[in-house]
Amino acid sequence: MCGIAGLVYFDGLPTNITQLLVKMGDTIAHRGPDAHGEYSTGPVGLCHRRLSIIDLSESGNQPMVSSTDKTVIVFNGEIYNFLPLREQLLNEGYQFKTKTDTEVILALYEKHGTQCLQYLNGMFAFAIWDKLKNELFVARDRLGKKPLYFHQSENRFVFGSEIKAILQVPGISKELRNDAIYDFFTYQYVPDPKTIFQSIQKLEPGHYLLINNKGATKHQYWNVSFSSTQSKSEEQICSELFDLISDSVKERMVSDVPLGAFLSGGIDSSAVVGLMASQQEQPITTCSIGFDSKKFDEVTYAKMVAEKFSTNHFEFTVKDNVAQQIAPIAQYFDEPFADPSLIPTYFVSKLARQKVTVALAGDGGDESFAGYQKYSVDQLENRLRGKFPASLRKTLFPMLADIFSHGDHTLFRKATSILTTLSASKSYGFYMTNAFLSDRIWNQVALPELKNDLAGYHPSNITEKHYSDADTENHLSKILYTDIKTYLPGDILVKVDRMSMANSLEVRAPLLDHKVVEYAAGIPASLKLNGTEKKYILKKTFESLLPNDILYRKKMGFSVPLAQWLRHDIKDFAEQTLFGPNSGIANYFDINQIKQLWESHQTGKRAYSNELWSFLMFEIWWQRYI
Repeated sequence: MCGIAGLVYFDGLPTNITQLLVKMGDTIAHRGPDAHGEYSTGPVGLCHRRLSIIDLSESGNQPMVSSTDKTVIVFNGEIYNFLPLREQLLNEGYQFKTKTDTEVILALYEKHGTQCLQYLNGMFAFAIWDKLKNELFVARDRLGKKPLYFHQSENRFVFGSEIKAILQVPGISKELRNDAIYDFFTYQYVPDPKTIFQSIQKLEPGHYLLINNKGATKHQYWNVSFSSTQSKSEEQICSELFDLISDSVKERMVSDVPLGAFLSGGIDSSAVVGLMASQQEQPITTCSIGFDSKKFDEVTYAKMVAEKFSTNHFEFTVKDNVAQQIAPIAQYFDEPFADPSLIPTYFVSKLARQKVTVALAGDGGDESFAGYQKYSVDQLENRLRGKFPASLRKTLFPMLADIFSHGDHTLFRKATSILTTLSASKSYGFYMTNAFLSDRIWNQVALPELKNDLAGYHPSNITEKHYSDADTENHLSKILYTDIKTYLPGDILVKVDRMSMANSLEVRAPLLDHKVVEYAAGIPASLKLNGTEKKYILKKTFESLLPNDILYRKKMGFSVPLAQWLRHDIKDFAEQTLFGPNSGIANYFDINQIKQLWESHQTGKRAYSNELWSFLMFEIWWQRYI
């Protein structure tokens, strides 16, 4: 696991190119504290920060030049099938200088060109400079586990694992995108390919770029398909799924450094730990995070799994000095990010790094197997939607919702939400399920000039586009596809990458092996959400491995006591940050309206946890970066 950055100036590199590359690399040194390297030739400059995982010798340092001297690479990630690929290439006569997966990528590129991506199973972002073609090849893994940002102008291309590396290059504007601001407050993250900055983009998962003196072209090399549904028996699916996930776990246990696992006590992380324990004689090291609030504390279930598989188990309870921790933790996000579970993710990564260098995690199970509560809610809403004529839903329901919206009682708020959702289409209804800021609140707090600039734009466009792009007519499959394309890479994987890399920890996710994701996409939707039973087929798959108390308990999610924090633990810090001098949010929002939300939340009149937290995280980001 590493950090990469670089640039291409087709009209000539800056004279201080080495110093600039060192500066870019230094900003992402936390991603790779073990070694650094810089390389420049012709129009290209590359830099690398290394976290040593495979082949710990200096021969694994980057940038790495191929044995043929035709190509040079900077690479962030792990290729899990590199050993059989390497063996095949050796049999074909390729000469290797190292034992790394990095050199295998170079060899595959020299043999197959951009089609080398089809052979790679792993998490990665890399850039290869082809000396013969005078061309840069930049690629990102299929699901988006590793990040890749870039800036492109007429004769210049700049890229990096994090935005902060790109911003070290002189002349790159920090002007913000107003539509990205709207997106952030709706989703709590900025969906790709946008970033918060006008001049910087994200490379989408499953895509690559070719950059030469004619410009940059983007290509998609992978997409998950829901078009074919398996007709196998439930028992056969369970058997094949078990073997597939077991193999994925085994592949991710290859490491030259200490390895462990995150353990929440949920089905996904528990299954990963159970499979690890079955494949290793020594006890697995497991790490869990707890809270003072029992409503959010899952350590009891984590202990149950740890005892069952005899792991070396470690716990950390988030309780003290939360306010002092928020800003230092948030600085690792180069654009606004407001998923509150970033806090426990940081602490579990910090705890794990004290014990191991690599940790396996259960990320990806919810999106592939319908594990979130919102999928059950959406199913119920669709049943209700079908009981009323469309004309009635679209005319009467919005009026009733508006009437109820003026009440402060919980029942009024629930009625407003369900009536508003039912008045919409299935795709827009799912967007509303995902939205953390309602149109009512947005129109209340956004300044007129911001709303005028965004006339004709709405964040729902993102959800509805991906919903329509799914190659299936099944509604559940469409929303799973949408989350795989948006929430998973934009929120979950960003959170895990930044918080683990902040602690120089590599995190591997067996359930996000593209073969597992592709297989899951072909499982009938009714076996994922079976009645009200979420993750039905995954639970059946692991009935022989995990106790029912783990498989069939109520899902808690990796969440935090946010309402309590805002009223007690971080109240003073949040108030001073939100309403202090030189406010960033005041450039876009009516501070007096935000104060009204704050007062309503503090008095318990109405809860605005997500909205206030998003404003707080935006302000913390603004003060750090703008």
